Amino acid sequence: MTGFDRITFDPNVMSGRACIRGMRVTVSLILGLVAEGMNTREIIEAYPYLEPEDVRQSLQYAAWLADESVLPTEAAAT
Repeated sequence: MTGFDRITFDPNVMSGRACIRGMRVTVSLILGLVAEGMNTREIIEAYPYLEPEDVRQSLQYAAWLADESVLPTEAAAT
């Protein structure tokens, strides 16, 4: 996981969940706000201590997590 300098993990902050710059703001909170239709400007207005790059990296991190390979399995013998 490289390139995510704003995504932090600390077992003492939000139980080690992915957070923004060590703050008690989780990546999942930002993703939820985007999923509800908020744009970056609206998120920054609601959470003025965040920066546009925080929102962008949250989305990039989610995309990185979702980039999985699905391998076919052999059909079970019957």
